[in-house]
This record gives sequence, C-alpha cells and structure tokens, in this order.
Amino acid sequence: MRLRLTLEYDGAGFRGWAAQPGLRTVESTLREALEHVFPAWSELAVAGRTDTGVHALANVASVEVDGGPPAERAREAINAELPDDLCVSKAAEADPVFHARHSARARSYRYRVYRRAARSPFETRRAWWYPYPLDEERLTESADLLLGEHDFRAFTPTESQHKTFVRVVESAVWHRRGDALELEVTANSFLRHMVRTLVGTMLERPPERLATLLEGRPRSEAGTTAPPWGLYLVSVAYGGEAPGRH
Repeated sequence: MRLRLTLEYDGAGFRGWAAQPGLRTVESTLREALEHVFPAWSELAVAGRTDTGVHALANVASVEVDGGPPAERAREAINAELPDDLCVSKAAEADPVFHARHSARARSYRYRVYRRAARSPFETRRAWWYPYPLDEERLTESADLLLGEHDFRAFTPTESQHKTFVRVVESAVWHRRGDALELEVTANSFLRHMVRTLVGTMLERPPERLATLLEGRPRSEAGTTAPPWGLYLVSVAYGGEAPGRH
C-alpha cells in the first residue's frame, strides 16, 4: 500500500529534511517512526526538502508500506512514535504511482517578517525580526514582478546543483498581519534558497532593480538571503488540486 502523509513540523530543532549521519533531521526521525509501525516500508519521498530551521505546515511525503495498521489508522500509529515537533496531520492511501515530489504540480511558501520595534521571544524561531523602515507599497510592486516565467539564477547559491533556473510563479502577495509582513508565493517548483533570497532582495532593493535580476543575473547582484526560521512550506498541490491555505 502506498501512503500519502501530510507533515507538519517546527524546523528549529531539525537539521533540515534529508537524513545525515549523526544529525537530527525530519527524514531520519520519520524513518525511525516508520520502522516501529510497519514490518516493511520503502520508497520514502518528500515534496519539499526543507533546509535547517525551515518549518512546514503541510509538507507531503509518500511511502510504500507492507503490513501494519490500515490507512485510516496510520496517522495515529505514526504520531505515537514521533516527537512533539513533528506530526502527521493527515494520512491516506494513495494511487500506486503517486510520488510526493514528482507528482507535485505546485508548492506554496510563506515568509514572515516581524516588524515590531522591540523583538519578541515568541517570534525568535518563527520570523525574521526586521524593525527597519520599509515601503510596503514598493514591496507589493516587487511581488507583482515575480508573476509568470523568469530566470531565478540570481536567487540561488552560485554552487547550485540545479541545471535550469527558470520557474513559473503563479501568485506572490505580501500580507500585513498584525506586527508581521508575510510574503506568500506559489510556483511550479523552487530553487534552493529562492524564497529567502527573494525576501532579502525585496527588502534591500527597489522594484526596478528586482526586475533586472529576474532576467538571469548572477547571485552576486542580488541581496541578502533571509534567515531560515521565517520560512514555512504551506502546501503542495497535485493534479487538479488548488494550492491549500493554512
């Protein structure tokens, strides 16, 4: 049976998704839980290989399991083996060909910028504290420029393993929510550090400069890479699904 698991986690205590010897990662923690629940399992895949410190509201994993509880009881069984900062929020049987990464049509991310003059201990691992002056109208202009197909090589590390840097952005909007400014962006896929570097650049550069960078300029011409703790993988869309909202 192939399972589709929706994962929610606080990334502050993990060294990213991918299993690494001697390090606490989301993948290694989930693997340990699967070992306790299912007699046999294989082909674990994930939609978003999040970096160290990055959070997820609804990342998606797929896994082939043999034996163990039925699909309707898998969520509770796996969660019983997981720590408090990682949870399976949904579990369901999936089509045999479903693959969490390759079947994904779009992914949605949120980046939180905390704007209060004084820092908050409750936001330390949840947002980027940025109390400096910002022009929110210009941020909106910058977000609008992201829509459509662009070359984003300026927004990923120079030593990137990516072969192509063109991505299609479906939506990009800044929201003011209390003391936070939040960028919500949906695209067919993302480059490593892409959202974080877009945020840092939008905060430091005017819209007209961003427009030039979207023409495939080198990484050295873009701005700061925003810290990972402000980034959330919000949802993953498959087939005819619309990107979810949380």
